[in-house]
Amino acid sequence: MPSLEEIRRRFQNDHFAMDTTGIKIDSAEPGKAVCSLVLEERHMNENHVPMGGAVFTLADIACAVAANGYSEKKTVSQQVSITFLAPAKGKQLTAEAACLRSGRTTALYAVDIRDELGTYVAHATMNGYVIS
Repeated sequence: MPSLEEIRRRFQNDHFAMDTTGIKIDSAEPGKAVCSLVLEERHMNENHVPMGGAVFTLADIACAVAANGYSEKKTVSQQVSITFLAPAKGKQLTAEAACLRSGRTTALYAVDIRDELGTYVAHATMNGYVIS
């Protein structure tokens, strides 16, 4: 089983999430992952709240780590639904992804995004297609 450092190194190849956006992998275990993003001016929209795309990217990479961090198979996004619940009030977002169901060819994940003040920012469900 890979270590957290090995998973972090592997996902460094996801340059948009890691390099451009600045997301960090905080923890990972089979079917679960926690990723975080320290909010900067570059993540804000005109209303000075985190851009939906930044929140979505955080949810997407958390799901990817949960699905692929410990699996020999690869899971890719097939369908994603995200509901933005409230603007973040804090300075950091954390996404917690968990597998709800993983089958032979499809998987379902839930991702909850909150800030460090406890604001429930967004909820996403992600259907994945399992490839070899």
